[in-house]
Amino acid sequence: MEYFVAKNSIVRKIWSDSDVILFIFAGASAEFALNKAVDWLYFTGKLPANPIGRLFSTVTYAQKIVFSEQKIAVAAIQQITAIHTSVENKRGAQIPNWAYCSVLYMLIDYSIKAYEVLKKPLTYTEKEEVFEVFLAMGIHMNLSDLPSNYQEWELARANQLSEHLIASNFSRDLYQQYHKHLGFIRYHLLKQVQAKICPPKVVELLSLKQQVYFWGALKGYKLLKMLKLSSVTQVILAPAKFKNEFKSLNRLALEV
Repeated sequence: MEYFVAKNSIVRKIWSDSDVILFIFAGASAEFALNKAVDWLYFTGKLPANPIGRLFSTVTYAQKIVFSEQKIAVAAIQQITAIHTSVENKRGAQIPNWAYCSVLYMLIDYSIKAYEVLKKPLTYTEKEEVFEVFLAMGIHMNLSDLPSNYQEWELARANQLSEHLIASNFSRDLYQQYHKHLGFIRYHLLKQVQAKICPPKVVELLSLKQQVYFWGALKGYKLLKMLKLSSVTQVILAPAKFKNEFKSLNRLALEV
């Protein structure tokens, strides 16, 4: 049976850990707010209306691709493309190719960084594996101007961070929505994770600052993970309306 991602791939380890997944999307949520194409996320109104819910729907798609057979994964990618095409038709414009590429670059970058912050450093070969999986996804989405190897991606990523990020009214509004839906404590924890794993450009534009307490909290969380108690912490930190989604995410991680 052919899978989209090999069973022994580091990508499966990354995307089967609920803690790592949450760190990935903490970083992506910061960068989404700064992307010059963020107005597309506001066109349907779904993201600002329910940013946490959108996170879980995105995770569902991502895990379906990572853990499915080749045909099922490709079908999921094509479904994502169809959804975006529908939005483009409604707006009467096309999402820029670079905007799609930016999302792929984010997923590559934050998959690596989140795992390294919570687990251990990845080898260069493992980083290449992460790149190759998302490159394949981009190819199936018919994206153009994709880097052909990890070194080229590093250059493309640096260029994307330099050229396609800006702090705007959309950025401020999206962070207001994060605050509204997460509450004070969870919102500030989100910003601490972002300050830890986001590139310097993102940290600068959003004025993110690491606090000393976060390092202690992160070490404590790692200890809870070792004691198999991190799921309890996640449920405590999760907004009440999303506790079932958090539990489901943990169950999926255990089943993989």
